[in-house]
Amino acid sequence: MTRLKIRMPDDFHRHLRRYELLPTLLRHLGPFARAVVMPNVKNDILDSRDIEGYRFEITSSLPAGVDFKPLMTVKITTETKPDTILQAAKVGAVAAKYYPPQLTTNSGNGIPADDFAERGDLFEALQQANMLLLLHGEHDKSARCIDREEDFLKVVLQIAQRFSKLRVVLEHVTTAKAITAVTYEFPNNVAATITPHHLKLTLNDIIGDNLHPHNFCKPVAKWEEDRLALIEAATSGNPKFFAGTDCAAHLKGNKECAEGCAGVFTGEWGALHYADIFDQAGKLDRLEGFLCKFGADFYGLPTNSGEVELVKQATIIPKETDGIVPFQAGLSLPWSYES
Repeated sequence: MTRLKIRMPDDFHRHLRRYELLPTLLRHLGPFARAVVMPNVKNDILDSRDIEGYRFEITSSLPAGVDFKPLMTVKITTETKPDTILQAAKVGAVAAKYYPPQLTTNSGNGIPADDFAERGDLFEALQQANMLLLLHGEHDKSARCIDREEDFLKVVLQIAQRFSKLRVVLEHVTTAKAITAVTYEFPNNVAATITPHHLKLTLNDIIGDNLHPHNFCKPVAKWEEDRLALIEAATSGNPKFFAGTDCAAHLKGNKECAEGCAGVFTGEWGALHYADIFDQAGKLDRLEGFLCKFGADFYGLPTNSGEVELVKQATIIPKETDGIVPFQAGLSLPWSYES
């Protein structure tokens, strides 16, 4: 197959940052018509007023002619109350996002995982508001970093079983055990997003021969058997798995330093990375479901109108753009967008 026409895709996990970096990142959306926008930004998105302000900041910064809809979220912290959730829903938030404390960007005010599992008041409010619960699925710092996702799975199961009407997304899964849990062990109200970089990376690509800071993200990529399980899940046609790029830009100097930030920038090339993986797996016919349908269905959204055509023609990823080093910088992808 050398050409593939699909609906305009969705990105169900994206970081757009704020202020001076936001207009830059909005120039790198690619074909994604909608994205679930993460709330762990400078000056967190904590309530309905923050949601409205951040949405206006995004929409007013879009490049001319770009048709893009941000799907807004609110961050869950130690201060979040049920009414916070209900008010967020009234201004159009689609989900609330949980981060364990101190494990990723701007997560210092997160709730410890075991304490969070007991916050039934928040889960009741989310059910009432028909909002989703999005989980950065790692346990706290007492667990080894490589084991934190596996340790967190029991928290997901506890929440999903108690609140059967609450739709839960285990974000950016990285392990074969998480894939098994979502596929066979968790109830049907749990789904998962898979990033393009976790479909391509293992821990060796971060710290194997030399340190590769632009491949470093949270959760860290794991082992080859995990990567293969992610590919199998993404290309399986199982609607419990869908696209969330976790595109997370940091300026080059904030990655190449003594304490480099976690985040991989796939930019406008995210859909091309997915196409590359699905093509290698011989499953291009399943790409549209993963990119354009399954996530929308789980969120209760209509699929996008309009189409984008992918062609089997090389795209060279720049070595740097706007002070950011993209994922697989300088390399060639076998697919491109039809201009």
